[in-house]
Amino acid sequence: MTEQLWAPWRLKYIENADKAEGCIFCIFPAEGTDNDEKNLILHRGKHAFIILNAFPYSNGHLMVVPYRHTASFDAFTDEEMLEVMHFTRLSIQLLEETFHPNGFNLGVNMGRVAGAGIADHLHWHVVPRWNGDTNFMPVLADVRVIPESLSVVYSRLKQTLASRSGG
Repeated sequence: MTEQLWAPWRLKYIENADKAEGCIFCIFPAEGTDNDEKNLILHRGKHAFIILNAFPYSNGHLMVVPYRHTASFDAFTDEEMLEVMHFTRLSIQLLEETFHPNGFNLGVNMGRVAGAGIADHLHWHVVPRWNGDTNFMPVLADVRVIPESLSVVYSRLKQTLASRSGG
């Protein structure tokens, strides 16, 4: 008997995997703050922004993205790198306060061969992890179980961010 998993949110990724034109990390911020919720941009700074991963490895998977479009680590100024690190720390704090994970995976995939889905625009992953969140699904079925919708995760993180800044 074949088991089926219902994952309707994956259709958007499958249908658009080869159709994407341009860089979403450039396009989304350029669409303006009125579209931040639609584009899952959680927070903006002078040199970088925090965005939810639309195809997360775990609940609350965030990315810190510099505005500068480059695949070169050396291209970033010290000021840009400092804001990226500040936003990485802020991402961890928001996730800890909102979801109480037991740990994190932090990383940058440089180049397609290293697993970068968007290889031409460096970005940092902040992936919350919980005790027991490794199960058979990713190993046997290449499936990740995400317990909350992106809109709920976005809303919860925005509330935490607002409470930290006083409104």
